Amino acid sequence: MERLKLVLQYFQSNSESISNGICIILALVSVKLYTSFDFNCPCLPQYNKLYSLGVMIVPPIILFFLGILVNRHTGVMMDEWMRPIGNRSKNPAVVKYLFSAMIQRALLAPMVWILVTLLDGKIFICAFSVSVDPALFSGKHMLNYPSVKYHLFSLTTVLDDIKFFLTGMPNNTGLDVLKIMAKVPCKEDVIFRNSSFRKAVSRYVRCHSQAIGWSILLFLIVLGALGRLIKPCFDDHATFLQTRYWSNYLDVEQKLFDETCVLHARDFARKCVVQFFEDVREDSLRLPHPVFISKFREECDDEEEQLHGITKQEQVDQLLNKWYYGKPELDVSRIAYRPRPCVTWENHEGKTLYSDV
Repeated sequence: MERLKLVLQYFQSNSESISNGICIILALVSVKLYTSFDFNCPCLPQYNKLYSLGVMIVPPIILFFLGILVNRHTGVMMDEWMRPIGNRSKNPAVVKYLFSAMIQRALLAPMVWILVTLLDGKIFICAFSVSVDPALFSGKHMLNYPSVKYHLFSLTTVLDDIKFFLTGMPNNTGLDVLKIMAKVPCKEDVIFRNSSFRKAVSRYVRCHSQAIGWSILLFLIVLGALGRLIKPCFDDHATFLQTRYWSNYLDVEQKLFDETCVLHARDFARKCVVQFFEDVREDSLRLPHPVFISKFREECDDEEEQLHGITKQEQVDQLLNKWYYGKPELDVSRIAYRPRPCVTWENHEGKTLYSDV
């Protein structure tokens, strides 16, 4: 239970951790979707490969764009890339870093889907069973079949192989070879009822599918390990720290701006409501903070000070317009000499919890 709490605290610590958690959830969802997906191969030569490739490609594309959609780095990157320069210059390295982080997280769920489909092998069998040469599974090649060589300890396997040796590919169905091979994924088909040919072809194609899947997984692991080992040798670590710091700054700045807008809007709305209801005292209209601040707030009685001098709709629109077109420069040295307002937080009993004067 304590470990679960630590994991939850990690994923709630910052937006990067939240993005990692969302990507892991998407990866788990992709596995669950695949396991619950009812895969039914058409068993027709002209549709098998099209249907299989659709199942293998379309869901990863959907998961990829879904990963981009839920990733907070996407909005931060686009805001930074598209904003006017104003009083603050742009840093292309920050945009590149955010883009790289977004793509890496968005690719996790699609890669999990592709690897699961390859390791399972059903889709690969449906797509490429028609490409298998039936001569590989004829009687004259039976002695080279792996199950005879390596699975003699299994009586059931040996009997199946003898049965397959005697029957081979069904040739009394009136169908051509291409249509017979296209029906290999359909184990309930009547033409394979008394034949082990379908199992042999399925095992053969599944082995290739799993080999490709494990090869891709090994390649990704080796590529990631080499990237972690080689990257510090070519990149300036100080520059990387600066880029990471300012990318985190953009995220935090956006969150604080949104929270400040919410608080200001609540104060503005309270003043407007009090003016409309003449008999309502402002003290009786005290509202708690949103969930991200678990305290009650009471500022000074001065309306101009409480709303930071922004008391009209035109002033609010002008302020927001100024924020978008000319964000303040990254210099806080002048703020230390600015007069600070009186801000006090109280609980429901009127007891002062925190005072910032």
